[in-house]
Amino acid sequence: MGVTSDRVEYVCRYGGNGTTTSGVNVSIAAEVTMEIHSVCLPPKESTFQKLKHRLSEIFFPDDPLYRFKDQTWCKKLVLGLQFLFPILQWGSHYDLNLFKSDVVSGLTIASLAIPQGISYAQLANLPPIIGLYSSFVPPLMYSLQGSSRHVAVGPVSIASLVMGTMLSEKVSPVQHPTLYLKLAFTATFFAGLFQASLGFLRLGLVIDFLSKATLVGFMAGAAIIVSLQQLKGLLGIVHFTTKMQLIPVLTSVFHHTKESMKKPKLFWISAAAPLTSVILSTLLVFLIKSKVHGISIIGHLQKGLNPTSTNMLYFNGQYLALAIKTGIVTGILSLTEGIAVGRTFASLKNYQVDGNKEMMAIGLMNMASSCTSCYVTTGSFSRSAVNYNAGAQTAVSNIVLAGTVLVTLLFLMPLFYYTPNVILVAIIITAVIGLIDYKAAYKLWKVDKLDFLACICSFFGVLFISVPLGLGIAVGVSVVKILLHVTRPNTLVLGNIPATQIYQSLNRYKEASRVPSFLILAIESPIYFANSTYLQERLLRWVQEEEERIKANHESTLKCIIIDMTSVTAIDTSGIDMVCELKKMLEKRSLVLVLVNPVGSVMEKMHRSNFLGTNSLFLTVGEAVADISASWKPQP
Repeated sequence: MGVTSDRVEYVCRYGGNGTTTSGVNVSIAAEVTMEIHSVCLPPKESTFQKLKHRLSEIFFPDDPLYRFKDQTWCKKLVLGLQFLFPILQWGSHYDLNLFKSDVVSGLTIASLAIPQGISYAQLANLPPIIGLYSSFVPPLMYSLQGSSRHVAVGPVSIASLVMGTMLSEKVSPVQHPTLYLKLAFTATFFAGLFQASLGFLRLGLVIDFLSKATLVGFMAGAAIIVSLQQLKGLLGIVHFTTKMQLIPVLTSVFHHTKESMKKPKLFWISAAAPLTSVILSTLLVFLIKSKVHGISIIGHLQKGLNPTSTNMLYFNGQYLALAIKTGIVTGILSLTEGIAVGRTFASLKNYQVDGNKEMMAIGLMNMASSCTSCYVTTGSFSRSAVNYNAGAQTAVSNIVLAGTVLVTLLFLMPLFYYTPNVILVAIIITAVIGLIDYKAAYKLWKVDKLDFLACICSFFGVLFISVPLGLGIAVGVSVVKILLHVTRPNTLVLGNIPATQIYQSLNRYKEASRVPSFLILAIESPIYFANSTYLQERLLRWVQEEEERIKANHESTLKCIIIDMTSVTAIDTSGIDMVCELKKMLEKRSLVLVLVNPVGSVMEKMHRSNFLGTNSLFLTVGEAVADISASWKPQP
């Protein structure tokens, strides 16, 4: 935390030559009476009360049980069911007008979800029908438990990409299709289990380690890799690398150029309107099928509802660790996207989305999906945007989406037989290219260079190493950034702004002036074992530099060091020992150390350590300057 700009002090500024810094005589200024306030300890609490308060702030900042207070058991039961199934809360107020809006939006997103579902399944190296299955059961599940009104659920490009990448590195989807499918369902189960566990244990802070900077670089790198991988379909290359790094992909393209030229290629059709592209291209291929051979098409898709896949879950064997790892990575990514989507559209309509409830809803949805032949799904940015713009009012739009997919599964599957794969490739490329957000990367460069470094590490890590390792490197850079802020906190020298009662940074406010005989410092972080040694060395260096400056300018002798602790939000025993040691070292140099405005927890710990003296603690910098100056004899 930084030094606040509204630090107001009641201050008398005394000069070492008997005048104030503004030229007012000390005898006149001394007549100004200032009340010196004592710094109070926080209310006394037991260790259990402190632990309870701390845990509630960590895990229950939103106080989810407040609605149950002073309610009857019957009412508590109803509220509990509404908490678990939000549809019971808003369902009683549902009317025909809302239904009309939800039907329109549901049909609209279905036109996008059906072709995207097929395409993203291929992106994950799964059969196209799995993409349709994953657009049926998950939206139904989410509509019952999700707290967002606008999230449209289904397969997403990032989770599909990561799953396809991680699984195909160990198991070939072509040579071992059944094993690959088992691992995909198992990874989905573990993704859901991980997500639901985070929500149940209220550990949403885990996904906060995926910063926006990390995701910007990750998605850009992944989009480039995915787009290059689609050259296999666009160029008609048969023998194409299964690796997902930049160099192997480009090498494979150049080595098989002649092979690709032998294959007839369908013209490019825009994927801006996916369903229209699918319909037109399918119709075109059907009409010319007798004249043109070699066009790769989807082929037969099985009609009917999702078959059960509980017997395909893979809970033992040599690839179990791979399934768990893939599930956790895809679970984190899909959870991050789903919650971000929900909160984005909730802010536009001025309502709240419970993050922990969303984690549980998405997690339980994926666990159920793994048993019904679906793979990882979450709230999609593109479909949710379409859903919002189409006028969705409630989660019923997801039910309409699922109903439309159901009709497709039961009656319309033969229509997709002649759909060319090149159209699905075009849809994939159009979708993933939108993930390259160069404007966000440029903004990161302008605002925070360390964030930009995390973005670049994620980007190049995905391009040249691998998707999970690239993501891991970026998270590592973000953690290093946090550690740098903790271990090397900012310290600064404060001065008084003339004609005001404000103390601020001398470096930031050029008009701020030093107070003679005082060195006023501020620490802008908690004081922990990780930074206590650094802070001691840095504070002593400030003292040394101030003494050298005073000697060079022939100013008043330095007598007192004031440390403003307004921004010191916490301290541990190492920090307290550091302050005690610093005080002893300064006393040996005939310098007084006083502290200003420690927060309650810091004050309590320092009081218990018997460090605080009657004259070593003040409420404001101004009171410290005034009281200490008054105790000094005027200089002749």
